[in-house]
Amino acid sequence: MKDTSVKMQQTLLAAAMILGVAAQGWAASAAANMPRGTTAAPASASTSTAGAVCGLPDFADLVEQVAPMVVNIRTSARISSGVAPNLPRQPPDSNSAQPPMPGPQQVHKGLGSGFIISPDGYIMTNAHVIGGADQVTVTLADKREFNAKVIGEDKRTDVAVVKIDARNLPAARIGDVSRLRVGEWVMAIGSPFGLDNTVTAGIVSAKQRDTKGNYLPLIQTDVAVNPGNSGGPLINMRGEVVGINNEIYSRSGGFMGISFAIPIDEAIRISDQLRASGHVTRGRIGVGVDQVSREVAQSVGLGKPQGALVRQVQAGSPAARAGMEPGDIITRFNGQVIDNAADLLRLVGDTKPGARISVTVFRRGQTRQLSLVTVAEAEGGGDPNIIGGQPPADNSPGAGLANSPATAQQFSLTVSSLSAEQQRALGVLHGVRIDAVGGAAMQAGLRKGDVILSVDNIEIHTPQELKVAVNKMFQAGSGKAVNILVERNGLVKFFLFSPQRKTS
Repeated sequence: MKDTSVKMQQTLLAAAMILGVAAQGWAASAAANMPRGTTAAPASASTSTAGAVCGLPDFADLVEQVAPMVVNIRTSARISSGVAPNLPRQPPDSNSAQPPMPGPQQVHKGLGSGFIISPDGYIMTNAHVIGGADQVTVTLADKREFNAKVIGEDKRTDVAVVKIDARNLPAARIGDVSRLRVGEWVMAIGSPFGLDNTVTAGIVSAKQRDTKGNYLPLIQTDVAVNPGNSGGPLINMRGEVVGINNEIYSRSGGFMGISFAIPIDEAIRISDQLRASGHVTRGRIGVGVDQVSREVAQSVGLGKPQGALVRQVQAGSPAARAGMEPGDIITRFNGQVIDNAADLLRLVGDTKPGARISVTVFRRGQTRQLSLVTVAEAEGGGDPNIIGGQPPADNSPGAGLANSPATAQQFSLTVSSLSAEQQRALGVLHGVRIDAVGGAAMQAGLRKGDVILSVDNIEIHTPQELKVAVNKMFQAGSGKAVNILVERNGLVKFFLFSPQRKTS
């Protein structure tokens, strides 16, 4: 028994030593892999405490380094209605509670943040911070105050530049957004609720986040952002600005763990134009586009959902002159792959007006190359539905498959030809008008007055061609979704139908 006890003690002692060495090795490995600017936790008798804090960054030195370039912005404006301009923007579907609207001709005082981008007094902030302001006051970290001049604002990207009369100011160092990684530590400095120089921190939650209503893809973080933070910098652990805090997602009106920032590379590109001319010039081709669904992509033969579906082509526009048609799917713009409609919006807008570019479209099962010339955007920003953004929402039924497979006998349509005058009025080159609809065709979403442009990638010019295409569709009877391209109220839309043969 004694020998056994001694051996057990020796075994336990050896195991403890092995565990101790392993723990030291883990701690050394963790310390070696900590981000720059982090400090290893001191040794402690409590292993649970050491494990909890090991690897967390220390922001103190970083804050001392970058805080002087952050400014507080106060605005005043006489407004009769509208949301307070200094609030972080929120996506339209966030169901957030908005504050009461100011009364008629009341003086509204707003708060926001910004940061110095050049030693001679140029400051970047959000357009919604200074938009509509009669007076803009900037307070530096050293408490000096200046009246600021608005150099320019771009509402589409929510970027603005103001200028103060000062020299030798501490300017921000601009980071490389392409190096920013999901999971990386970042911090924000701003004036939430008027509390100047407030520091909050978190991690990058996602990149290239497309949110409804935004022209640019945003950086998503869990850094606390509240009213007054808008326009302030998002800073990485190297002390570089990588974004402008501008938006939150909230159901309460306050921070709920999701905030967004404009990528600094895009913001700098916009600010350079604002500083040069006071406004932003964008290219325009004259189309309204929408996303390509997986079902539509498979039905038309594209394979995977990519590109931008052209739902509208403006008469006389560069796109119309180049031969682009409603129903085309733009897959490349000037050699760059288009993954979604938002990609096209940004690429078109970034193209220099007057440049000749090549566009690749997918039309009725085939790829085609088009050449077109972009032109300057209409004065005042133009119609966002005609430069590559989403057209007005079409919430009509029939956006997906018909509820159940149907036979030719259940597909009831009465159609008529279009005169040349009717084609011009509708802006189409071919098609037949639906005069009556019933059965499975109605269930699929087709309506009286719709114009059928193609069936299963086959152009339709006459009622007889439609009859042949429909018969062919049902003769195949595979149950696979067949696309029907329809024009309705100036926009085209794909309806998907699942035909099957009649069984005896």
